Amino acid sequence: MLKIYNTLSHQVEEFKPLNPPLVTMYTCGPTVYNFMHIGNLRTFVFSDVLFRTLKFNDLQVKAVQNITDIDDKIIEKSKEEGKTINEITEEYTKYFLEDVKKLNINPENLKQQPRATEYIEKMIEFINGLLKKGFAYAEKDGSVYFDISTVKNYGRLSGVQSRELKTGTRVLSDEYTKDDAQDFALWKAVGKDEFGYDSPWGKGRPGWHIECSVMSQSILGDKIDIHTGGVDLIFPHHENEIAQSEAKTGESPFVKYWVHAAHMLVDGQKMSKSLHNFYTLSEIVDRGFTPLALRYLFLQTQYRQEMNFTFQALEAAQNALDRLRREIAAYPEGSVLNKAYEEQFKAAIDDDLNMSKALSVLWEVVRSDVPVAEKAATIFKMDEVLGLSLKDSKSIVRMKEKVPEEVQGLLDEREKLRKEKKFEEADKIREKIIAMGYKVEDR
Repeated sequence: MLKIYNTLSHQVEEFKPLNPPLVTMYTCGPTVYNFMHIGNLRTFVFSDVLFRTLKFNDLQVKAVQNITDIDDKIIEKSKEEGKTINEITEEYTKYFLEDVKKLNINPENLKQQPRATEYIEKMIEFINGLLKKGFAYAEKDGSVYFDISTVKNYGRLSGVQSRELKTGTRVLSDEYTKDDAQDFALWKAVGKDEFGYDSPWGKGRPGWHIECSVMSQSILGDKIDIHTGGVDLIFPHHENEIAQSEAKTGESPFVKYWVHAAHMLVDGQKMSKSLHNFYTLSEIVDRGFTPLALRYLFLQTQYRQEMNFTFQALEAAQNALDRLRREIAAYPEGSVLNKAYEEQFKAAIDDDLNMSKALSVLWEVVRSDVPVAEKAATIFKMDEVLGLSLKDSKSIVRMKEKVPEEVQGLLDEREKLRKEKKFEEADKIREKIIAMGYKVEDR
């Protein structure tokens, strides 16, 4: 039985979907105005591991991960760079999708990636519904706010009740203090020369919080099983999602299981550009590491634990992954699983996604006296959750091998013949190289 920590109840619970075997899962995706740093990417890998674990438990997962392509930061970035909002969002969406592909995030987990700008009309309808029910109010400038005083249990996700509730105090910005709860903007009025959309209240654009409520409920329904994100989103973003979603539909809970990934530190410090410890995936690769070594490193720390990134730890993860690949590359194909190890692995992942334990079980299989074909089948089954592309080990290890002098000599001779347009002789040498177990591609 899969057990997972629910931020809403503050305890580990048995996972029981609303309509088994179907599971509805929403992940707060990127705001596409800059490159994702490795802390962001850890959260997306965590979401992918959860998705894969659900699938491993024979559940059918309908997953949505949004792309926020309109907010304050995006507008500011477009002004700074002298580009249109669409140019900014297209550029950084492309970079994000390249990153998650390199990290082997399951494509099924990314099948539905709605963009906020595609749901503007539905957001306007949603806000109108809140106004009609008395949960929101419009100001003369054309902005619309959610009245948190109308929600009796506001703050139950984050424990915000212990902080100061400033009911009737309005905040327009998407980014505001984490200490005070205030009436938040559903619709933000903009000036005549600013970017915005037409609405019943005048020109403006949606607030950040309304976007996720509308996209999740439009695609997955009024009540969903799982909502994931980083711990930094618990308040105010997820708290406000609950308030407006349940106010609109009258149904509770909006989300049955809230699951959050912890922060990442770098060398024991908060990640910051001013501290020069703000790293992207491309910077990691430029230093000679593979993206999947970073994924391996993420798996070594439980998702609810604060992770401290160091390059020494990443180097150790790269070495461990390389050793694993070299071992697996020698295995023959197998189809029979070792049930005992499979059960140990499942027990680990079902224990609130204990991936460090799951990795240790995998290494136990490697070191065991189980027949190698059985090892291969068992490890590849485990990799359905780990996502380390271990089936590709043979080709990856071979690419990293130094080409023997004999093969290199044949390659040099073949290249010389090709330049002399002696293609038949060059093709004969190519066949020799292939017979020696190497593949030749002319690019």
